[in-house]
Amino acid sequence: MNTPVVITFILIVLARITDVTLDTLRTASIVQGRRLFSSILGFFEAVIYISAVAQVLLHMDHRVYALAYGLGYALGTFLGITIEQYLAFGNQLAALFTRKGSQVGQALAAAGYRVAEVKGYVRDGEVTIFYVEVPRKRARRLIRDAGEIDSACFCVLNDVRLAAYAPRGMGRTT
Repeated sequence: MNTPVVITFILIVLARITDVTLDTLRTASIVQGRRLFSSILGFFEAVIYISAVAQVLLHMDHRVYALAYGLGYALGTFLGITIEQYLAFGNQLAALFTRKGSQVGQALAAAGYRVAEVKGYVRDGEVTIFYVEVPRKRARRLIRDAGEIDSACFCVLNDVRLAAYAPRGMGRTT
């Protein structure tokens, strides 16, 4: 391979890494309803994608460019997921099921979490269910903290697109 082919190979790989990473981040931001951010990412993703595809299609005599295209796609997918998990945009709703309700509840309150508490019953007894809205970045810490108090604590996480608390006077009827 000569120098221009190697340079083009590297550029195609880098372009695909960039556009697929942007695509992954754009997809995550679409799910969260971030329209403007998603649109901006989509613009840059499309421009980079067209440039990479053009190089591959215009130079089909260099089959190694197709390899560069695939390699960049794979690496971009990996990098995009890694970055998205690091940024951890959005909130999650954690449902913590525990038999040590008062201890877990006190610890959650002391840690500053906003918590809704519900009493529940399972086949073999009573449980307390705590619903906690938490930023995705802090979800693992919440689970770890609850698990230190109750090692049998069970947690279910759900992504939240929009969450807000009811205004004061929620219980009043007119």
